Amino acid sequence: MAPPIQIGLVGDYDESVPAHRAIPRALALAGQALGQALEAKWVGTDQISSLAPLEQFDGIWCVPASPYRSMDGALRAIRWAREYSRPFLGTCGGFQHAVVEYAETAPDAARPVIGLLACGLVETTDTIRFEQGSRIAAAYGCLEATEGYRCRFGLNPAFRAALLTGPLRASALDAAGEVRAVELDSHPFFVATLFQPERKALEGNTPPLVLAFVEALAATRFAEIRTAND
Repeated sequence: MAPPIQIGLVGDYDESVPAHRAIPRALALAGQALGQALEAKWVGTDQISSLAPLEQFDGIWCVPASPYRSMDGALRAIRWAREYSRPFLGTCGGFQHAVVEYAETAPDAARPVIGLLACGLVETTDTIRFEQGSRIAAAYGCLEATEGYRCRFGLNPAFRAALLTGPLRASALDAAGEVRAVELDSHPFFVATLFQPERKALEGNTPPLVLAFVEALAATRFAEIRTAND
């Protein structure tokens, strides 16, 4: 039997945060649906002063509830996933930090890529429209869904063009056309959402995007095993 897939939950665990309670349930539901053994481990951002704590994982999920204790630790983890082609999922604060990390490689962007939303999305739900042909649309099997938020910060519209004309692209928008998810082309799985799909697990439902994340982890693990045996 293959060993369980190892997932690093990058963030500063707080039991009072609904998303933190939801994430282990979401992964368990996805693992059960796919018949895939998973082990998830919380990694505090202040523990990531080098790549060493990350190398045990097949992929990472950068979780909600920022500001983190160490912004640099979170960015280091996201960069590792991006550069080493490890499946990555970022939700809420993970979305914000994925955008910041990518902006550091974009010649026409800088750290103010994240700013206050025109209307704070705290404990609210909204309709999300997925871009046709995107990974997130494939995960949901449709072009529209309703998801929940707990967030006051999002992509600064002034930097949208500079950031999203290359491999990183917008894959979900709200009704006003504001970016609510991004994904990275030419990567096994790199998706970040401003909304919190994991909350569906608190109702006993398997979040489609988490299922897709676990599928990508399993596919990447299988490809590595096959390469090692060739």
